[in-house]
Amino acid sequence: MDSKLKIRDASGWTMMVFGLMAFIIGLIGLIRPELLLSLLGFSILDRVSRAAGDYTIVFATASSMASFNIGVYYILAALNDMKKFYLWTVPFRLVTFTVFTIIAVLGIAPMRFIAVGLWEGIGAAATGIALYFNGRLTSRGPLINEE
Repeated sequence: MDSKLKIRDASGWTMMVFGLMAFIIGLIGLIRPELLLSLLGFSILDRVSRAAGDYTIVFATASSMASFNIGVYYILAALNDMKKFYLWTVPFRLVTFTVFTIIAVLGIAPMRFIAVGLWEGIGAAATGIALYFNGRLTSRGPLINEE
């Protein structure tokens, strides 16, 4: 393995863990979307009993493909120590936390779905804190200007 491809600090580990989780969850949803839906607290209907025009499985599969791909992006970013990418993810993961939490609290999604929001929020906070302390402990300067 290329010596450049390694996880260098806590912020990289937060990205790697999130990436692996997103990859695995995406893979589960691609193989068995009903299992993913049940883990999130959604009622599961047999595919044959779904009404015409019910695209729940299609949407779950598409979301799983996105999770799978994002997982790969995060893993590659962690292995390549792409601090700018880490930084960019923090505010958008906090937005995801906010939206997913709101839809669970409002009853649009089952309350178990709040776990997805918490996963995003805790992950964003962990990455942000790790980046903050890494920036304070190194002499590389602000992360936004890093090459």
